[in-house]
Amino acid sequence: MLREYRTAIHLTQRQVAQRMEWSPSKLLRIEAGEVGISVNDLRPLLQLYEVTDAATVDRLLNLARGSRKMPFTEYRDIYDKDFLGFLAMESSAFVTRSFQPLVMPGLLQTEEYALAIIRAYTPPQFSEQQHQRMLEARMLRQEALDRDHAETYFILDESVIRRQVGGPGVMRNQLRRLAELAAHPRRSIMIFPFSGGAHAASQGPFTLFEFDEDMRPFVYLENLRGTATVSTVTEDFVSYLEMFWSLEERAIKGDQVPRVLLQVAEHLETEPHDFHVAPTDGS
Repeated sequence: MLREYRTAIHLTQRQVAQRMEWSPSKLLRIEAGEVGISVNDLRPLLQLYEVTDAATVDRLLNLARGSRKMPFTEYRDIYDKDFLGFLAMESSAFVTRSFQPLVMPGLLQTEEYALAIIRAYTPPQFSEQQHQRMLEARMLRQEALDRDHAETYFILDESVIRRQVGGPGVMRNQLRRLAELAAHPRRSIMIFPFSGGAHAASQGPFTLFEFDEDMRPFVYLENLRGTATVSTVTEDFVSYLEMFWSLEERAIKGDQVPRVLLQVAEHLETEPHDFHVAPTDGS
C-alpha cells in the first residue's frame, strides 16, 4: 500500500528516503515487507504521500501497530522473504480460504503432526534446533484462528485425512483435534472425497487472503520446490475463488465433517486401509 501511495505521486524511493532523512535500505525493507514501520514514522510518511482521509489514516496506523507486534521476523534465519510475507498475510487477513491436496494446513496441525511434516520436508542437514524453531513458529501462527471477526475456510482432499503422518497414534490425535476445530462457528472445515473425482485444484495447494477495502486480495501458490507465487491480480483471485467455490459445492461439510473425521480416527486402530468415506447426498 505504501509503495502504491508513493508511485501515485511520482516519487522515487531515493527521493522519499532523502525527504524522510532515512537510509535508502530502510524504505526498501519497509516496501518489501521485510520489516514493520512505527506509528511515528508512518504519520509523516502519509503526509508526504498526501494521504489525509482520517478513516484511511486510522486503518493504516492500526496496521502499523499490528506489524510491530508480529514476531515472525524473528524467524528470518529459517524462512525466506516470500514465506514471511505469507505469514504476515495469514495473521492479518479478514477472510482466509485454503485448499490442501496432500497435507494438513499449518493452522490446523497438532504439534506432533507438525513436527513429523517438518522433519519430512526439510533437508537432511537441518538440525533438531532448526526443527524446533520451525515448530515454534507454526504453533504461533495458530493464534490467527482466534482473532475476532476473522473467517477461515479449509477444503482438505480426502488424502489429507488418510495419510498417516507420524504414524497411527499421531494421526488419530490430529483427526480428533480437527473434529474439535470444525465445530467452531467461524471455522469451516470441509473434505473433498475421493468419490468427487478429478478437479482442476488437484494440481497444487492454494490460499486466498481477503483484507479490508484498502488492500487488494492475495493469491498464494506454493510449489513442490518450496517456493511461492503471489498474485494481487484481480482476475487471478476471482479465478481461484471460483475454483474454491466449485470444490465447496462438492465437498463434505457441516455436521458430517466431525463424524467422518472421528470415523477415520477410529478405523486407524483397526483397518486403516479398508475404510472409505461414503458418498454423501450432496448436503
